[in-house]
Amino acid sequence: MCIFVSLNKTFIAMKKSIFLPLLTLLWVGTVLSQPLPEPYPPVSGSFSGVKALHSPDPLVAYRWANPQATDDLEIYTLSPVSVQADLPNHATVKASSIHITGACNLMFDFGQVNAAWLEFDSENLSGEIEASISEFNEPAVLNAGSEHPKKTARPVRYGNSWRLELNRGLYEGVRFAWIHIRQLDKPADISAVRLVCQIKPANYEGSFACSDTMLTRIWYTGAYDVKLNLLKDFFGAILMERSDRHSWTGDAHPSQAASMVAFGNYDFVKANLRYTSTQFNGIASYSLYWVLSLIDYYNYTGDKALLDEMLTNACDKLEVAYRHYGQHPMLNFYGWDERLGAGFENPNCAENQNAYKMLSIRVWNQFGAAMKQAGYPQLAVKYKQYADEKIAELRKDAAWTASLGVHAAADAVNAEFMNDREQENIWQTAFSDRLQRLSYSPFNQFFIIQSLARMQRYNEALATIDDCWGGQLRYGATTFFEVFRPSWNDISQPNDAPVNNQCGYTSLTHPWSAGVTKWLSEELLGIKPTQPGFASFLIQPHLSQAVTWVKGSVPTLHGAVAASFDLTTGNVEVNIPAGTTATLAIPKAGRTVKSISFKEQKRFKKSEDANYLYYAGLREGHYRIKVTYAGKLPEIPVEPLTYAGKASVKEDLSTRGNWKGRYGSKGYLLCNFDSLNNRMLLPDFMAPLVFSKNGNVHWASGTTDARALLSVQNGATTRNLGAFITRDPNACDQTMTIDIPSRKGQSYKLSLYFVDWDRQERRSAIEIFDLDSKNLLLPVYMVRNYGEGKYVTFEFDRPVRVRIDQVRGTNAALSGIFFD
Repeated sequence: MCIFVSLNKTFIAMKKSIFLPLLTLLWVGTVLSQPLPEPYPPVSGSFSGVKALHSPDPLVAYRWANPQATDDLEIYTLSPVSVQADLPNHATVKASSIHITGACNLMFDFGQVNAAWLEFDSENLSGEIEASISEFNEPAVLNAGSEHPKKTARPVRYGNSWRLELNRGLYEGVRFAWIHIRQLDKPADISAVRLVCQIKPANYEGSFACSDTMLTRIWYTGAYDVKLNLLKDFFGAILMERSDRHSWTGDAHPSQAASMVAFGNYDFVKANLRYTSTQFNGIASYSLYWVLSLIDYYNYTGDKALLDEMLTNACDKLEVAYRHYGQHPMLNFYGWDERLGAGFENPNCAENQNAYKMLSIRVWNQFGAAMKQAGYPQLAVKYKQYADEKIAELRKDAAWTASLGVHAAADAVNAEFMNDREQENIWQTAFSDRLQRLSYSPFNQFFIIQSLARMQRYNEALATIDDCWGGQLRYGATTFFEVFRPSWNDISQPNDAPVNNQCGYTSLTHPWSAGVTKWLSEELLGIKPTQPGFASFLIQPHLSQAVTWVKGSVPTLHGAVAASFDLTTGNVEVNIPAGTTATLAIPKAGRTVKSISFKEQKRFKKSEDANYLYYAGLREGHYRIKVTYAGKLPEIPVEPLTYAGKASVKEDLSTRGNWKGRYGSKGYLLCNFDSLNNRMLLPDFMAPLVFSKNGNVHWASGTTDARALLSVQNGATTRNLGAFITRDPNACDQTMTIDIPSRKGQSYKLSLYFVDWDRQERRSAIEIFDLDSKNLLLPVYMVRNYGEGKYVTFEFDRPVRVRIDQVRGTNAALSGIFFD
């Protein structure tokens, strides 16, 4: 028997629905007429924790007495915050039920994504009934290979209760749900519409808040993202069931990092390290991320027993990386970004090879440092020598940094061997453009913001965090996405269906994107260990005009380390747990520090540099400090986010298939015009086009439909139509590319003709990249409502890659390419 959490009424009252009119349901505490067989017991804690207003987690203040790694999952139940009927005359919302008199679709918003399944009650519902769920505001459809690719089905009836069952584990990622009354035999009543949500017991032992509310929201959203994916025995990697709900060793690295600072569930991190230690899915970098996770865990816990247990395993992984180095190994995947080979499309590209080399150096260096602290001097020397050997090889070429893109450059900076000159060079070539230092995946973005912090580029890191993770929140996120571009906010409304792409059908709850939570705790709040297990640690906040105060805590096995800093008032407080020693860095933040007074009148060793005053040797206790500043905080210039391509994009809905004399004056390609053969004439300034991942279809020959394209012969009135299509629903085939190798410097217009021939409500996205660098040139462009045929025209002066992505509908369909 599941329970309704007592939070619901308060929680629902706090939420604002996106629907008009707003019909709020308050069915909390409804007794089920017949209990459904639920897989887990009800939650066993209480709302005795600290409320965090900027958290999306309905259980953020919920605490369990003593959560353990061995705990099973538990369940709680949520009611919707709003309901919308597409035919209001067929649905009447009452105090505790909905009265249905005819066919209609009921849409429920539960306020945030949950790991859940849909249930409702009805004694008298009879007819053709279906239900749907989704992370966004349309019923989800996922790839072939899922247990139930279309997240719509007939609910299973248990007495007077109904449940939507889409997979053996029941749960999916659910924010929105629908009950579809396709046909109704007689008037009926529906009550107690609810999500049954599963959760692994985990208390918020860490916290974060700062003067920038968006950053506070980001910290808690990352934590909630991870929490939703904690399964009984391991860290999950995705909520929606699309056939890849596994614990991936690479994905787990930022997930575990965020989990440690948010929940302090070190025993479960240990369990997941063991669980994933022998997994290998062919992705070379993931083995090294596992080693980084082991180092993270050791630094945070000082658990030498696990380090010893995993020592041979870790060394084996590092030896593989040493054998790989410089041999162009099969990497198989490095990330979804175009510059990283677009996932599985070109995973062994030069940027990935460079990034893997830099990652190897990083892991050798960091593992060597861990071995030194753990008392293994021979291993420390060995892996330091591995790193030094490869660094020396790199530096034989004085311009070695020039070949690194932003991802390889981030791995190089994170390896912490670069001198000031190399770092400045790499900043200019790889990081200085705000747009181009954005990765398509927040997973890879985590390593980029780590590198920005190591270069002391905190203002640029905060801008990038806002672009990536803040942009997702502006899109309506309550968990973080698998991939994201800021321009999605310009082409869609909050909570709309996302752009699908080379990652397949985009997941909106992907805990690999939560690494920013750890970054905010370690870099903005500034709490990080300097000896394993926080035997000693540093508190060094990075504040400025952008963030003037910060406070929070990080859980350790000794107790919580807590700190707060306020540049405006000069008030500082820190809490040091027993058995630890801290170094406290008081930020100057570009001003003059006139005085610092410890209210307890204690004295500590002090040192100073251009940005901080340091107090070493702080032991157990609560410290209150007053800092007096002189001068104003330096202003932070606004860094532009600009696109290199020409922004003018034009649509034409009137020409339809009558292209001759209007398009194609310099060349054309009519896709699958003659059965499955193209009609093509390319401009003299262009090499052959290269097509990738597209399927082919021929829709019509000799038709009179004006949407079909006229034949190229003069005076011909024959119309045919074919298309290049994305190969939905195959996994990772929700995209296709066209490489257009024009002569550099040659200006031309490119017009793409889209036809939704069979009127399947296709919605597609266009992404434009520089063909050589694979840098994004323009904001993502959305093509909607092309049932009557639509031309989309761009202007270019260089070779480009055009990527066409499916968003909704059967697939994306392109019928013609024209050059002018």
